[in-house]
Amino acid sequence: MVREKMSRNNRAKQFLPFDAMKGLKEAIHLKEYEHEKITMGELSEEKANEISSLLSSLKKGDYVFVTYFEDGYYHKMEGKCVLDIYNNCITVEKKELSLSQIYDIKKLSV
Repeated sequence: MVREKMSRNNRAKQFLPFDAMKGLKEAIHLKEYEHEKITMGELSEEKANEISSLLSSLKKGDYVFVTYFEDGYYHKMEGKCVLDIYNNCITVEKKELSLSQIYDIKKLSV
């Protein structure tokens, strides 16, 4: 029985790295992300009043820096805002936030 000589390309493929646990890294990363989730802390009455007074002074197009809570994490963003009192929400750079999600907000001068 005569074996054909293996091509150089096929021989090199034998030594390529093999991922026996395909997707394990992504699964671990997702699990860590889920594990780090927290619950939103309660605002003090003083902080709630501060946010409320700032929201009442905002005008359409004011530039703000807001810290908000969503899906178990605190996020920060800045941009022009539009306040919608009737629906209890504020829109910052096309991101609509419920007023109850706001943890901190600052009015910025541009």
